[in-house]
Amino acid sequence: MDIKLIILLVFVILILVFISAHIRIVNQSESYVIEKLGAYKTTWGTGIHFLVPFLEHVSKRVSLKEHVVDFAPQPVITKDNVTMQIDTVVYFQVTDSKLYTYGVNNPMMAVESLTATTLRNIIGELDLDATLTSRDIINTKMRAILDEATDKWGIKVNRVEVKNILPPREIQDAMEKQMKAERERREAILQAEGRKKSEILIAEGEKQSTILRAEANKEMQIKQAQGEAEAILLVQKALADSLTMLSDAKTSDAVIKIKSLEALEKVADGKATKLIIPSEIQNLAGLLSSMKEVVSDSASNE
Repeated sequence: MDIKLIILLVFVILILVFISAHIRIVNQSESYVIEKLGAYKTTWGTGIHFLVPFLEHVSKRVSLKEHVVDFAPQPVITKDNVTMQIDTVVYFQVTDSKLYTYGVNNPMMAVESLTATTLRNIIGELDLDATLTSRDIINTKMRAILDEATDKWGIKVNRVEVKNILPPREIQDAMEKQMKAERERREAILQAEGRKKSEILIAEGEKQSTILRAEANKEMQIKQAQGEAEAILLVQKALADSLTMLSDAKTSDAVIKIKSLEALEKVADGKATKLIIPSEIQNLAGLLSSMKEVVSDSASNE
């Protein structure tokens, strides 16, 4: 093979290698910051790009995905002078690759330092109890402050979460004792309320039972009174009917008095110890006694 052809082939290969070394393929959710002669030129998005040899170079490869950074616990002091350890998680995303590259020297360190100072400022305005119960408020304030401060760095803070709040050991012991006392108090209240409801139900049951017994007794007495009244009515009706029959039969006074004596005999057959006999019946009884003696004398003479 001719030496010139070999040299030409080698030269072509070198050129191809050189050109391919300056071809860049930017992946999805990435961007390249390009500098030309040391100054910012452009930002490459997704696709294939050619880098001008000796004049341009890639200054920074920037990921456009959301970043999740878990910062180490930071010592903070509350309004009532309690020192505690709080660690946070920051979710942010790069929105401007140029500002992210040139806006701050070390973006991660800058975000961490800003998070720590912001957290100290917010916690310094709260006491211990408010700190432990106001996580949502702390998260909202921190996100708003960090998002505003990182705009000039091309960063969008989407979310901030307080991960752990660790008070001193003695504070934790006191809180545990307080929680135990509170649970015992609630348990005592629930037991007292249960006993109260039970006693109320028992009293209500006894009350209803007493009312039902009284109503039953009342109904029994009413029925007895009604029975006695009906019996009296029947007796009176029978007496009235008998009198009506006697009146219709034009019965003499002597017969009526004799009937009265018969009724008196039935009355005397009871448990009564004293009887009041009308004078008419007494006269009739005397008359009957006299008639009985006359009949007896006549029989003896014969």
